[in-house]
Amino acid sequence: VLYSGQGTKHLLLSVLFLAVWEAESGQVHYSVPEEAKHGTFVGRIAQDLGLELTELVPRLFRVASKGHEDLLEVNLQNGILFVNSRIDREELCVRSAECSIHLEVIVDRPLQVFHVEVEVKDINDNPPVFPAAQKNLFVSETRALDSHFSLEGASDADIGANALLTYRLSPNEYFSLLVPTNDDQVKPLQLVLKKPLDREVASELLLVLQATDGGKPELTGSTELHITVLDANDNAPVFDKAVYRVKLLENSRNGTLVIRLNASDLDEGSNSHILYSFAADVSSNPEAFFRIDSASGEIKVNGKIDFEETKLWKLQIEAVDKGNPPMFGHCTVLIEILDINDDAPELLVTSLSLSVPEDATLGTVIALIRVSDRDSGANGQVTCSLIPHVPFKLVSTFKNYYSLVLESALDRESVANYVLVVTARDGGSPSLSTTASMSVEVADVNDNAPAFAQPEYTVFVRENNPPGCHIFTVSARDADAQENALVSYSLVERRVGERALSSYVSVHAESGKVYALQPLDHEELELLQFQVSARDAGVPPLGSNVTLQVFVLDENDNAPALLPRPGAGGAGGALSELVSRSVGAGHVVAKVRAVDADSGYNAWLSYELQPAAGGARSPFRVALYTGEISTTRTLDEADSARQRLLVLVKDHGEPALTATATVLLSLVESGQAPKASSRVLAGAAGAEAALVDVNVYLIVAICAVSSLLVLTLLLYTALRCSAPPTEGACGPGKPTLVCSSAVGSWSYSQQRRQRVCSGEGPPKTDLMAFSPSVPDSRDREDLQPATGESLSKVSFKYPLFNLNF
Repeated sequence: VLYSGQGTKHLLLSVLFLAVWEAESGQVHYSVPEEAKHGTFVGRIAQDLGLELTELVPRLFRVASKGHEDLLEVNLQNGILFVNSRIDREELCVRSAECSIHLEVIVDRPLQVFHVEVEVKDINDNPPVFPAAQKNLFVSETRALDSHFSLEGASDADIGANALLTYRLSPNEYFSLLVPTNDDQVKPLQLVLKKPLDREVASELLLVLQATDGGKPELTGSTELHITVLDANDNAPVFDKAVYRVKLLENSRNGTLVIRLNASDLDEGSNSHILYSFAADVSSNPEAFFRIDSASGEIKVNGKIDFEETKLWKLQIEAVDKGNPPMFGHCTVLIEILDINDDAPELLVTSLSLSVPEDATLGTVIALIRVSDRDSGANGQVTCSLIPHVPFKLVSTFKNYYSLVLESALDRESVANYVLVVTARDGGSPSLSTTASMSVEVADVNDNAPAFAQPEYTVFVRENNPPGCHIFTVSARDADAQENALVSYSLVERRVGERALSSYVSVHAESGKVYALQPLDHEELELLQFQVSARDAGVPPLGSNVTLQVFVLDENDNAPALLPRPGAGGAGGALSELVSRSVGAGHVVAKVRAVDADSGYNAWLSYELQPAAGGARSPFRVALYTGEISTTRTLDEADSARQRLLVLVKDHGEPALTATATVLLSLVESGQAPKASSRVLAGAAGAEAALVDVNVYLIVAICAVSSLLVLTLLLYTALRCSAPPTEGACGPGKPTLVCSSAVGSWSYSQQRRQRVCSGEGPPKTDLMAFSPSVPDSRDREDLQPATGESLSKVSFKYPLFNLNF
C-alpha cells in the first residue's frame, strides 16, 4: 500500500499483518495500517474461523461492528476481510495508545458467534504543529546570562515513535534551546540566553524553531520566534512550582475551585503586578471547561467535567507582569479526573427467534445480549441477570456478551407468552442498572388430545322418533391452538346385533350433533350404547372417545293382547265356563288373562265389564286389575242359563289402548258341575298354601329392592344435578309414576328385549306390584300359574314397583 503526501509517495511500514489466535479467549486478531486503500487485504477470516467458503452464504455469514460498519467488509466468495473505506486512527481513537475495531461474526444454522479484533496501526501521517506560526518574545537587555524563556512546544496527533518530537533552533549567537528529557516531558521548552543582549547592536532577532517527529519518513513543523530586545523590566514572574498536580471528581459543579496559583515578580511597581491566563494549546480547549481568575490565579470549573471524555487535563498557565515591556512566566497544571459511577450500563439485544416451539430442546439460543458501561474500574464492571421463575437463563459467552437460552421445558397451554426482563447492573456504589424487556412467544405443537367433559353420557329418547331426529350433541375441547385444536367427530363403528351401528345413528363431523337415522323401537332396542371419537387436525392427529348410552323410552304403541286359558272351552276365541247355580255371592267363576307388549305404566292393565244389552243388571262382576269374574249375588232360577259377558281390557297409556274379551257362562244345576267345583276347590287350596310361602319371601325381597331403589334414585338425582342436560331433541318429559289402587294386584307384560351394548342377553320382563289384598277362598281359584308361565307372571297384590328380570 502506497501513501501519497506533499506530492511524494512513501512506502508504508507494512502491507498486511498476520492473524493470530489468543489461546485464552479464542479471539482472532488482525492488524491493518491506517489510511490503507480500499480493498486492502486484512486476513482470510473464513479460513481462520474454520468455516468453508461454500457455507458462508447459506449460513447467513455477516459481520457487525458497533459504529464502524462501513470500515471493513468481507468478500463472501473468497472469505477475505478487506478495507472498505478510509480508516483514520486519529479520528477513530484520538490519542489512545491502543486502537482496535471489534467485529462480531455471526453465522446461523447452527448459530455461532465469533469475535475478531482488528488493530489499527499508526502511520506517520501528521506533522508536528506549533500553537502559532510566529511567537513574539520581549527580552530586556538587562537580562542576565543563562536566563530561561519558556516556549510552547509542538504537538503531534500520532502516537508512539511517530509522536516523539525532537527540536532544533536555527543557528544564532545569543540563544540556545533547552529541551526537557523524556522523563520530564511536562516541562516546557526554554530558550537560554548565552550571550548578553545589546539593544543598540540588535534590537530584534528572528529565529526558527523546528520540531521533527520520530516517524519514517519523518515529518517536521516550525514556528518563527520574533525576539524584541527591551530595556527596563528585567524580572519575569516565577511560579512556586513548574508543575502542579490536582485531582478532581468528574461532574463537579460549576464554580468548584480546582487550584489557586501563585507567581511572584522581583520587580517593583507595575512591573510586579501579575495577570494570569491560559496559554494557547492546540491539543485542548480549556476555556470550555475551566476559567481562571486573572487577578487571583484561581482556576474553577466552568463546564461539564466528564471522565469518559477526558481523563487528564494538561493546562498551560501563563503569568505576565505589567511592566513595559511585560515579562512572562509559565507553569503546567495537570488535572487528573476521578471517575464516579454516573453512567448506567447499556443493553443491546439481538433477537434470533422470539417464537419458540413448546417442544424446543433445552439449550436452544433465543437471543444474544451485549452489555457495556462507559465508566471504569468497578464502576464499569457489569453483571447481567434475568427475572426469576422463567424457563430461560443467561449464559456468559464472552466478556460482556450473553446468550439467552432455554433452561426448562415449555408448555404453551400453561403459559403462551413470556415477557422477559433483563437487568444489567454495574459494580459501582451505589450501583446503576438498566433493564430491557422482550416478549417470547411459545409456538404450539399438537401435544393435547381432544377431551370430553365426561367419559360417558346418558341420553333418553322416546321410541317412534322421526328419522333424522337430533338426540344429543357431543363436545370435546382441545387445549392446543389453531389447526391443532380443530376437532372433528365420528362414530366408532361396531355391530348392533345383525346390523351396523351406522344404520341407527350418525354424528356430524364438525358440530358433534348425533342424529337417529330411523325410528327406534323400545320393544326391540331398550339400550343403544356406542362410542363417538373426537380427533384433532394436528400432525400427527390425536383423539379420544366418549361413550353414549341411549335409553329408548317406551311409548304406548301396543294394545293389550288376550291370552287363551288352557283347557277352557269356547268357540271363536270366547272363554266358556260352567257355573253352578248353587254358588254364593263373591264366587270366582272365570278369569280373563291379557298381556301388553309395552312396559311400565303403558303395560298396566285394568278390566271393566261392559253393560249387558237391554240394561239388565248382570249377576257377575270383574275385578279391576286381576280380570277375575265373580258373582255379585246368589244365582236364582230367574237368571238366564247362558250369560254372555263382554270384558274391556285397557292399559294406562296416553292415550289408552283397549281389547275386548267375550266370556260365555253356562248356568247348570249343582249336580252337573262336579268337576269344575272340585277343580276350583283344589286350586284354591293349593294357591292359599303357595301364597303363604310366597308372601314371606316377597316381603323380604320388597324391602331389599325398595332400599336399593331409594339409594339408586338418590345417586341418580345427584348425578343429574351435577351433569348437564342429556335429553335430546326427541327426548321425553319426566317419567309418570303409577300409583297403587285400593284393590291392588300384580300385572305383568312380557316382551323380547335386546341388550344393545353387548348385542346379546336374555329376554327381560317388566314386573309391577301393588298393595297386598289377600283373597278369600272364593277368589283363589285362578292364582295358580297357568301352564308354561313363570312365577314372575303370576298376579299378586303388593305395592307398586318396577323390576326388570
